[in-house]
Amino acid sequence: MRAFRAAVEAHDMDAVEALLADDVVFSSPVVFKPYRGKAVTAAILRAVERVFEDFRYERVIGEADGRDHALVFAARVGDREISGCDFLHLDASGRIDELTVMVRPLSGAQALQEAMAAQFERIAEEARQTPVARTRSAG
Repeated sequence: MRAFRAAVEAHDMDAVEALLADDVVFSSPVVFKPYRGKAVTAAILRAVERVFEDFRYERVIGEADGRDHALVFAARVGDREISGCDFLHLDASGRIDELTVMVRPLSGAQALQEAMAAQFERIAEEARQTPVARTRSAG
């Protein structure tokens, strides 16, 4: 999924959000229950963008015109190196309706969980805000 990769690599989280279906389901590598909805998924992805350092996609798996894609990435959280994969499924209109993230090793997943827990209040606040209100509060 070229558009998603390009938006993530450009740190353009508004473009990432625009690619999400309203009913997207996000499955976290560190939380059992999936998150449902565009607002909370976008807020989580914004937090991930703040937490990950040296993030880079290394490989894309899937047919360009297919509905299922895997984007293999590497990043760092603090002093922990992480390898992972974003699994994307597109709905009939081309929006992301499923996003599942897997990471390894365990020490990296634990560092990610700790860093994301520190973002929890901000994630909740961003998920409650409309895109316009979020833009105003960020400026």
